Amino acid sequence: MSADTRSHQSTGRAPAARRRPVQQRSQERYGRILDACAGLLDEVGATALTTKEVAHRAHVPIGTLYQFFAGKEDLLAALATRNLEQYLQRLDHLLAATAPVGPAGFTDLAVEEFVAMKRTVPGFGQVDFGLAGAVVPAGVRDDLHLLDEGVDNNTAVALRLQALGGELFGAGDPAALTLALRVALEAADAVLKLAFRSDPDGDPALIGECKRLVRCYLAEQLPSAEQLPAH
Repeated sequence: MSADTRSHQSTGRAPAARRRPVQQRSQERYGRILDACAGLLDEVGATALTTKEVAHRAHVPIGTLYQFFAGKEDLLAALATRNLEQYLQRLDHLLAATAPVGPAGFTDLAVEEFVAMKRTVPGFGQVDFGLAGAVVPAGVRDDLHLLDEGVDNNTAVALRLQALGGELFGAGDPAALTLALRVALEAADAVLKLAFRSDPDGDPALIGECKRLVRCYLAEQLPSAEQLPAH
């Protein structure tokens, strides 16, 4: 969930792939390429990943990959975008199943779903909603804006979480809420990286501390929001 410290205004659009698939056969190839990319990320990491090997693993000609993606950066951006969409869908289902839920419960579910994807989704440890590692691979010029050309990755995620939460966080300045969520994401990202550094499933104590940290921070930043008991 990498982000920079510059301020941008969202364009509302992700960096575009060369050609978005329309026909079912093209959509299947597109998905297969992203699946191959995710699987290879677990095996070789983002630095050693090549478009040639992704095409080989996906059983498509390299020219087919380049019909959809201009290069490695576009490929990783598309995977990060797919991960975010999947995360938001899964979180939305959890929220619906757990309703009613307050900001504290929302925070816990958001962390739990991220942890669940970290444990089970191929490639997520290398590319979640951005590059998870500190080293920027060759062929990637702008790893900070994989999700949206106008804002950094964590701001893009914050805006989507803000939209998903709706009125849950109470009335107030939308820009202040975006900033608070962005800071919360940065903090959560750092603690969860620590949790998974020595434990492939994530250290339960550190995951618990991540939830507590974010809950307390948001409670301070959003005093008008009703704080329901945490799960």
